[in-house]
Amino acid sequence: MYYDGSDTMMRYTNPMAKPFERHRQAWTQEEIQKLHLLVTKGMSLKAIAKALTRSEESTKNRAKQEKLKIRKMR
Repeated sequence: MYYDGSDTMMRYTNPMAKPFERHRQAWTQEEIQKLHLLVTKGMSLKAIAKALTRSEESTKNRAKQEKLKIRKMR
């Protein structure tokens, strides 16, 4: 593990791992509107999460809060 020096707090990261910069960021109105749009288009959870640059878990939880049903891909 290496200190990346990017924040004021000491944050250690795996140099081979891709940093997850959106950790615990609040959802914006634009993101919520885009979530609604992508769900109505019938996109998969994985595709929606990637389009929003959010984790699948975060996307699933927000969709649940918004009372949206994401289709399961088979």
